[in-house]
Amino acid sequence: MKMLILTLLVSALCAGFSASAARAYDASAAAPQATPPTTQPDATAAAPTTQPDVMAAATQPDASGPLGFTMEDIQGRPVPLSKYRGRVVLMVNVASRCGYTPQYKDLEALHEKYADKGLAVLGFPANEFGRQEPGTNEQILQFCTDRYDVKFDMFAKVVVKGEGICPLYRHLTEKATDPEFAGPIRWNFTKFLIGRNGRVVARFDSGVKPSDPRVVAAIEKELAAKP
Repeated sequence: MKMLILTLLVSALCAGFSASAARAYDASAAAPQATPPTTQPDATAAAPTTQPDVMAAATQPDASGPLGFTMEDIQGRPVPLSKYRGRVVLMVNVASRCGYTPQYKDLEALHEKYADKGLAVLGFPANEFGRQEPGTNEQILQFCTDRYDVKFDMFAKVVVKGEGICPLYRHLTEKATDPEFAGPIRWNFTKFLIGRNGRVVARFDSGVKPSDPRVVAAIEKELAAKP
């Protein structure tokens, strides 16, 4: 009898332990699992505090100014415009069949009067306006020599406006490089005056003759300045 009672007690205890263990397992399985925290990269910290100022660097004017270019003369020889540093330079886009073509005479007069004092007149033939400079470099040289006895420096034909504009005239007409006198060339015989310091100091449109008192006064003022 005692053995029967002991057996029943042991069975009851085992059954109770199994039920408790089962409930504990079920509760553990049902409990939500904690999600490990995820770490996101700190985008603010990773970003550089300063960005290189590429735009500003790309739009800085050429430190050498318009005399930093090399151009071909009318006979095809390379001429570094730096050879004119320290002089006063008058750059003009010229044409042989224009109403302003007689200005060749006034340009040559300026050359003859002021060349020894430091003036250099530079002629750049261009055909963008009314196709009034259709000839070859050889024909242009012959024309201005025979008709106007030009002795100032003449350069090879260039593009001074629009598609294919040459680097020199892009420099002269863009605000980034010539903010005070920028703007597209309007017609033949536009004049840029460059001082002894190598910077553009004045611009005169086609209708202002080289003999105009304003042009002469500007040239004489720059000639009087120290190199």
